[in-house]
Amino acid sequence: MPLYMDIHNISGGVACSDVAEAHKADLQTQGQHDVRYLRYWVDEQEGKVFCLVEAPSAEAAATVHKEAHGLLADEIFQVQEGT
Repeated sequence: MPLYMDIHNISGGVACSDVAEAHKADLQTQGQHDVRYLRYWVDEQEGKVFCLVEAPSAEAAATVHKEAHGLLADEIFQVQEGT
């Protein structure tokens, strides 16, 4: 299954607790789209959120965010894990 990293840019910063709640919503929604959100990272001051996801397509990953909480990523990149 392809691996994607998405990037959210949130003006004014973001709280880790808010991102954790959005991630919980992703986990509840992901199974309907054959998607698996794996991890996320947050830079609270800069308002940056990075999500690592296994998905059949970038569109499927975006659909989970849209349905779960409406916070769409600004960019989505297909990535390969290095060692």
